Amino acid sequence: MHAHAYLVNGSPYGTISPLDRGLAYGDGIFRTMKVVDGLPQCWPLHYQKLVADCGAIGIVCPGAEVLMADIQLLFSADETAVAKIIITRGESERGYSLPAVTTPMRVIIKSAVPQIPDTSYSAGVKLAVCETRLSHQPRLAGIKHLNRLDNVMARMEWHDPSIMDGILLDTQHHVIECTAANIFARFGNTLVTPSLAKCGVAGVTRQRILEFAHTLDLQIKVEHITLEGLLQADETVICNSLYGALPVREIQGKVIKVTQLAHLIRGALST
Repeated sequence: MHAHAYLVNGSPYGTISPLDRGLAYGDGIFRTMKVVDGLPQCWPLHYQKLVADCGAIGIVCPGAEVLMADIQLLFSADETAVAKIIITRGESERGYSLPAVTTPMRVIIKSAVPQIPDTSYSAGVKLAVCETRLSHQPRLAGIKHLNRLDNVMARMEWHDPSIMDGILLDTQHHVIECTAANIFARFGNTLVTPSLAKCGVAGVTRQRILEFAHTLDLQIKVEHITLEGLLQADETVICNSLYGALPVREIQGKVIKVTQLAHLIRGALST
């Protein structure tokens, strides 16, 4: 498989216009998912998120059958890889105001599955704490929109390959997420994940964990948590749609205990 292959509006020869609002303003949304044997995992949930995120900013999401046809064209039936779906509002003239009619533009990108060392699943991963802060915008909170400069700036803060990801705080010093993952902390039998009411991305894997946590005899709380509070947790786990769940063994030099939480979550995610 080439490092990347893609379709633009269903065509391998398609191009993106310089007038596209996704290019000019980040006016669009995206989702990333694992494709196994040619089929996107948890497709109903991912499509539900695509529709909801498009709706939140007033874009008409392409139909599920259109996107699935693109995926089946791009991925072979025995292939395991990563699909990134981008949907923009489409073209317009210069300026922020919207034209009376827009035609959404869609891109499907195929890339290789990131290779995560086995030790990351067993012994855990290291996290940095980013200086970059997430600003509040409740109208965009939870949406995976194309304006990801906060994440880009945060990811520029470390170069140590032993660090898996970085924790992002908001301007009120609350833990929100990592640059490419959501985060959970266990306190006894209570599983806490940060509120995303004002900023952050609501991932599909986060949603799934919230839904099945009770089957692991865990109570769920979605609330504000400070970095100091996070460091007091019995266990910390990060999650996304590509690697499932990983235990955290160190945050900014502080050693974190690793037990069975991530393993149990991955087992539940696989069912």
